[in-house]
Amino acid sequence: MESIVINPPTLVRPRGYSHAIKTTAAAAILFLGGQVAWDREGRLVGGHDIALQFDKALENILTVVREAGGNAQSIVKLNIYVTDKESYLAAQKHLGEVYRRHMGKHFPAMTLVEVKSLYEPGAQVEIEGLAVV
Repeated sequence: MESIVINPPTLVRPRGYSHAIKTTAAAAILFLGGQVAWDREGRLVGGHDIALQFDKALENILTVVREAGGNAQSIVKLNIYVTDKESYLAAQKHLGEVYRRHMGKHFPAMTLVEVKSLYEPGAQVEIEGLAVV
């Protein structure tokens, strides 16, 4: 799959995301259901640490993508839901390190949304998205 980053010069320069990703290969679209910081047994890990929860949720997303035959570069869109934007911003440096460990320098189109709560009690982060595999 070839993907082309679309960042129009007339829009603000994105940092840590892309405005859009265009794919040119004939491939399947993988719709990624929301992942939180669940371990294999369905226990929430990471305690109250948003970076640890983000780490596990992103790991879970990549596990699904790899199972479908893709990799981090296959991801074209991520939606990140957090219950506390201020905690997310305060942990931004650590979150960036976690992100780069999993995704390298691949920055798909991304959206961050602050929500009142998530389905899983105690979850602070949920990630969903799209991949082309």
